[in-house]
Amino acid sequence: MSKYAITVAKQLLDIKAIKLQPKNPFTWASGWKSPIYCDNRKALSYADVRTYIKTAFAELAKEKYADIDVVAGVATGAIAQGALVADLLNKPFVYVRSAPKDHGLANLIEGDIKAGQKVLVIEDLISTGSSSLKAVEALRNAQCDVVGMLAIFTYGFPIAEEAFKAANVELTTLSNYQEMIGAAVQSGYVTDADVATLQEWRKNPSEWGK
Repeated sequence: MSKYAITVAKQLLDIKAIKLQPKNPFTWASGWKSPIYCDNRKALSYADVRTYIKTAFAELAKEKYADIDVVAGVATGAIAQGALVADLLNKPFVYVRSAPKDHGLANLIEGDIKAGQKVLVIEDLISTGSSSLKAVEALRNAQCDVVGMLAIFTYGFPIAEEAFKAANVELTTLSNYQEMIGAAVQSGYVTDADVATLQEWRKNPSEWGK
């Protein structure tokens, strides 16, 4: 657990970047039914939260990856966060698209990057890990050395943990699903029955609610 986990979980709940509706589930773009919806882009609208997150990212970057050359954000949710971190670290910034542009230079990576550079990837949310690791693949295909990834929040799905391990990518998150549940209980946001639902969903999210 990171030293930022509880604070970030409380912040995301307070600004409603994380919403919990165990009795009225959301439907994700994937079609999954879910008692939680997380939109960390909301953090950009709150100066105190935005500052805490970018500072935490920068501190972790200095502790774990002091010799990076470039900071890369994953489009679209982590473009702004990545740029903020790069600015604090006084490092170049690029971002990685989910797919190449269909016009112009058809870039997948936007910004100047060179083979052999050490790159730290910034992400806003980890669910299955698929889109995040596609960004890593794009950077590696550009012959860059991806030293690790920092993200604001993870659901902690086993499928994501296995995917990051298989891709040999070190993932560090500011907060996570279990810390968020603890913060939600402490604030009175959810009941014990709600917690049971939230825990059950996480065991098999693709099948939950069917």
